[in-house]
Amino acid sequence: MSTTDARGAAASGPADLAPDLATVELKLEVVVLPVSDVDLAKDFYQGLGWRLDADVRFANGFRCVQFTPPGSACSIQFGTGMTPAAPGSAQNLYLVASDIGAARDELRERGVEVSEVFRPEEPGAQYRSGGAGGRVTEPGAGHDSYRAYATFHDPDGNRWLLQEVTTRLPGRVDIAETTFTSTADLAGALRRAEAAHAEHERRTGRRDEDWPDWYAAHMVAEQVGGTPLE
Repeated sequence: MSTTDARGAAASGPADLAPDLATVELKLEVVVLPVSDVDLAKDFYQGLGWRLDADVRFANGFRCVQFTPPGSACSIQFGTGMTPAAPGSAQNLYLVASDIGAARDELRERGVEVSEVFRPEEPGAQYRSGGAGGRVTEPGAGHDSYRAYATFHDPDGNRWLLQEVTTRLPGRVDIAETTFTSTADLAGALRRAEAAHAEHERRTGRRDEDWPDWYAAHMVAEQVGGTPLE
């Protein structure tokens, strides 16, 4: 989950953490969703264009279906005999996109009912179901990273929360593991770097022959929460 109150008093960063952090890697791999109709859920997530990793059935009735969203290191699973949770009780599962407008448009093109893009006016408003208030619709161009959201549900009512993140908060990504997991993310980073570099050349009043190095440094700094070049 991405930081949701990036500007709130309760938000904490690396400076607040204990110095003896764990060193053994523990990567979140799968989230289990409670569903009532496995085939209906499978059709829905397949319709999103997510990668179908597995659909395995066993003689005792156990069944496991796994999908992975594009560019995600974490997958979802659902099936029979997997969880005692009530179908539809998984709420506010984060899907992070570098361009929330494009992500929303693609979902709509695939027949999914998605909310308008909104910005929470008060802490926690993004978690409220429906139009419970505390939101401003369509934050508009240039809105801050971590502040734009949209929501949609699967057939059981499991709730997904789209969040736009373009510039990470410091410490959220290890600079040694900086990656772009999709062509869309890379293209978006390149466009932002291009715009920033054009402003850089305007300020310096000269063409920057080393623009590839400048782009690379700017894009890495943006992704790991450092200070992008100017």
